[in-house]
Amino acid sequence: MVGFPKAASSKCNTAGELDNTPQIRRHKSRTCVTGKEKKSRRQSWRDSNRVRAARPGKKRPVAGKKKSFFKALATIRTVVLLFNLIFVLGFKSLAQDSPPSEYQIKAAFLYNFAKFVEWPTQAMAGTTSPLVIGVLGKNVFGADLERTIHNKTINNHPLQIKEFQSVTEATNCQILFISASEQDRFPKILEELRAASILTVSETDHFIEAGGMINFVIEGNKIRFQINDVAAKAAGLKISSKLLSLALANH
Repeated sequence: MVGFPKAASSKCNTAGELDNTPQIRRHKSRTCVTGKEKKSRRQSWRDSNRVRAARPGKKRPVAGKKKSFFKALATIRTVVLLFNLIFVLGFKSLAQDSPPSEYQIKAAFLYNFAKFVEWPTQAMAGTTSPLVIGVLGKNVFGADLERTIHNKTINNHPLQIKEFQSVTEATNCQILFISASEQDRFPKILEELRAASILTVSETDHFIEAGGMINFVIEGNKIRFQINDVAAKAAGLKISSKLLSLALANH
């Protein structure tokens, strides 16, 4: 029996006649938007509203982070300044024709020490009260220290300088430079200040051993300093690790 090929399927129209018209699949009107068109629309919106597109994989900077960045940058600059002060006893200041004197540099150190030390809350009379740098005994700075801290503030505390002739008076400060003129009284002075949160600084031998906190020393033509962190902590002071890293080892 010979087989015949099957006829193409067909449908009857409304009149009952065969309808062999190819069936056309009608697509619904397209409502979706391609990725390329979306990107174009977003770009047009940004252009009209002057909005910058964020780079892929990067977050926009937060105001707090930006503030922290500038604070860290200021700290780095101060550390660099301290580092330079150590090694530049012979450098020429931009405001001077001659190199700065020994005590101009030491005055700059005292000012910068205040940036790297934290005092307990009770050590300050208020949030905007003066941060006092005192000098006990002979004032070897002359007017240099006053000029260095003039109109300066640290953490909203304006800096002041005061000269003291007795330990009792000297308790009213945050940093105390004890002159070499008081060397014979070091043990007694430091003992009376032991309970106070005062950063004690001097420039004489055995000051650290006697319980002082920072002592200036000269190595060749460089002004360096030693730090007694144990004594500072005992007085409730926190010295920054950045400052500690620049100090000479105690012998």
